[in-house]
Amino acid sequence: MTETPEQEPAARGRFRRLAKITLPVWWPLPVCALLGTVCGASYGLLKAPEYVSTSYVVAVPAKDSDPAAALGFAQAYGRIATSDSTLAYARVAAGVPARELRDRVETETSPDSPMIAITGTSTDPDQAADIANAVTDAIFVSSNQVSKNTGVSLTLFSQAVSPDEPVSPSLPLATAVGGCAGGLLGGLALLVGPRRRAGLTTAGVPAPAHPSEPAGERELV
Repeated sequence: MTETPEQEPAARGRFRRLAKITLPVWWPLPVCALLGTVCGASYGLLKAPEYVSTSYVVAVPAKDSDPAAALGFAQAYGRIATSDSTLAYARVAAGVPARELRDRVETETSPDSPMIAITGTSTDPDQAADIANAVTDAIFVSSNQVSKNTGVSLTLFSQAVSPDEPVSPSLPLATAVGGCAGGLLGGLALLVGPRRRAGLTTAGVPAPAHPSEPAGERELV
């Protein structure tokens, strides 16, 4: 619909009034916090839940072996738990390809005790336990083959079981983290904003004239 000449001044007046409306200085803080909360909640709702299950094995020295050797071999077996040969043996029992299995298993050894923690991760709780137990069995095979030479064998301390609840993502936690991150970004924007405006204002103010020179007698360069 085309405006008539009489309506054009009124439309211009409304536009000028809207242009004069300015947002408060603190507007980035609630906007960023709201956006962060929405992003965090979306991540918590859309991300598939992940389950973890852990099995524990202990390195036990033979009767005539040095007890300190068990600690060293525990560190060694913890490192080879994610080797190609171990994963190739464990992939059948785990039901996961070796390449994918490498990203779903983690090992941790204690510097004070000869214990190895083998953790499996999956979107299915039963598969998470299967991964941890399959890698544990593969390490048992490797250690038993050389136990006569090393004088150290592995013993199962605790078998992995299917977890009841996922470890991530947690919807309340993801929402809270997103809101805090957004609020932090909004606060940084508030800190940077006054400095930027102050810099622009200082740059636009001309330098004052020298007091000893009248304004009309300054030489033009």
